[in-house]
Amino acid sequence: MNSLAKIIESKRFNVYSGALLATLYGFFAYAQFSKFQETYEWTLLLVITSETLAAVFFICRSHPETVSSTPSDWLVAMIGTFAPLFFRPAEWGIFPMASTLIAAGTLLQIISLVSLNRSFALVAAKREIKTGWMYRIVRHPLYASYSLLFGGYVLAHTTLLNLLVYTVMVIFLCIRIIREERHLAQDPAYRTYMVDVRYRLIPFVY
Repeated sequence: MNSLAKIIESKRFNVYSGALLATLYGFFAYAQFSKFQETYEWTLLLVITSETLAAVFFICRSHPETVSSTPSDWLVAMIGTFAPLFFRPAEWGIFPMASTLIAAGTLLQIISLVSLNRSFALVAAKREIKTGWMYRIVRHPLYASYSLLFGGYVLAHTTLLNLLVYTVMVIFLCIRIIREERHLAQDPAYRTYMVDVRYRLIPFVY
């Protein structure tokens, strides 16, 4: 086991990474809820619920059989995970009715998380391979839900910062997909799954 793997699996790393995630989440949730108290925009509560669910499933995740110790995989995972926590509500949106996209994205995320269950992960890791529910349609429904949900958020809360955060999030989600599949494809069962379910995010598109 190399030194990086030892650090990643150490209790200290888990404590520090958990503390960072909790701190960023706290600022994120506070900003969304404060805006909700001003506007009573119900979709802001959905966004808080979305990130809360992800945090809960992260805490309850099962121990992986294998996990990538490649530094770049961890960097990509951290940026892709933490980026959405920098979204902030705004006074104006290019398409205020995008609340329907936020609601649809949240619903898709809930179904995807239930489908994934304790196999939830941040960095490329092999746990129980899930092939049911949403995973029969695309290989990464959870990432699809993030793209839909936060795409709606940017349309409803349009700022240069939110647009930049969304761009970074999508780019790193795509990189995460490639790196995760490279790791998981070491398992013959996952290679079979990739043949059976051809699309990654959007059916018949990608």
